[in-house]
Amino acid sequence: MTRPRTGIQPGSFDPPTAAHLAIAEAARRQRDLDRVVWAVSRRPLGKEAGGRTALGDRLAVLEAVADAYPWLAIEVTDLVLIADLAAGLDVVVMGADKWHQVHDPAFYGGDPAARDAAVARLPEVAVAPRPPFTVPDGLALDLPAWIGDQSSTRAVSTDPSMMLPEALASGLWSTPPR
Repeated sequence: MTRPRTGIQPGSFDPPTAAHLAIAEAARRQRDLDRVVWAVSRRPLGKEAGGRTALGDRLAVLEAVADAYPWLAIEVTDLVLIADLAAGLDVVVMGADKWHQVHDPAFYGGDPAARDAAVARLPEVAVAPRPPFTVPDGLALDLPAWIGDQSSTRAVSTDPSMMLPEALASGLWSTPPR
């Protein structure tokens, strides 16, 4: 029996949006994945400590989302580098903004050699286009343009309709960020 093809989509999902889910679904179809894992880091790289909402509350919402999609799983990790999160998996899924962050030596202690080594360890990469960032040929997922306009920050601050129904129903993101 062959091992299921698995992709990992790291993020804070604070809150989870329709774009997060659409990207996961597109990666699953376009990269022939059996499973997509939404990986939530306890210490997200380049994000404010702890996020907008408590990790446990976010995880409860993410598990509710995953319950509706048998191919979607949720994992919590202490790992922060994308290369570490994706080790041993088939595909890493990310937005174009994260793709550019992966290439920033600042996230590797300012060491371009450490960055290059981490990038070399990545499995197949699937990138969701997001203006104004560019995506190298062959890496971009084919997605509707609306996905590039969504963000968790905008969902909380100005457009809650971007949130997944489970996030809206939870009420966790109905108040200003703490």
